[in-house]
Amino acid sequence: MSESGLVHVACEWCYRGVWGILTKYFCLPEGPPKLPTLEGESVEYLRPSISYLNYQKFLFWIGLFVIDIILSVLWAMFTFWWPLGGLLTAPLWLIVIVAPDIVAYIAIHLRYDTTWYVLSDRSMRIRRGLCSIHETTITFENIQNVHISQGPLQRWFGFANLMVMTAGGGGGSTQERASMGPHVGLLEGLDNAAELRTRILARGQSTAGLGDDHDTAHRYAPFGDAKSQSTGFNGAEVHLQLLREICASTQKLANAN
Repeated sequence: MSESGLVHVACEWCYRGVWGILTKYFCLPEGPPKLPTLEGESVEYLRPSISYLNYQKFLFWIGLFVIDIILSVLWAMFTFWWPLGGLLTAPLWLIVIVAPDIVAYIAIHLRYDTTWYVLSDRSMRIRRGLCSIHETTITFENIQNVHISQGPLQRWFGFANLMVMTAGGGGGSTQERASMGPHVGLLEGLDNAAELRTRILARGQSTAGLGDDHDTAHRYAPFGDAKSQSTGFNGAEVHLQLLREICASTQKLANAN
């Protein structure tokens, strides 16, 4: 569908005005969300690809074409039945046909412009929403699975969705998992979903102590524990040692009774 013509120009003009009002008077953040990081830690800011926006516009133009054809046929039938009434109500019919198109176009761009994905060495944060802004923060060491979703039409446009699942986020359909709040993070419209999936899993292994990066394990030793920092122990090993000590103490108490 071509994006030329009066409707597209009107939509762009209205969108610029609406975006300016939202950011100025409703305190809508223009930039990406902030993610707490350690000194020297790298941060990556990502947006859905332009292919995802084109995909949303394609669906928009398909729906617009069908709805506008139906409304135009109704107007033609009304004008044929009552020519004077059709002429007098022409401005109203024009508003009914064009106004929803402008609203839908603005909504697509607003949703795109307010979606951000921020990744650090230890965690990621996802932001989306307008009236109610939703931010989800996921720590890499809690990730259990990273799933790529791509339908035929999405494959044709050249992007995929990435679903990051943590403890409690498995099972159920894709829509059910996406509604599980903090247990699932959905990154929509990625043109490098496979590469990003590999990086997320690698960072999860490093922060969980499953990688070979000694420096990463040393940097993220919990609570500044001197013993764990000197030996290179990571958080998972320290926690395991604490659990063993608790089990041993419990066993001693049981034997004493």
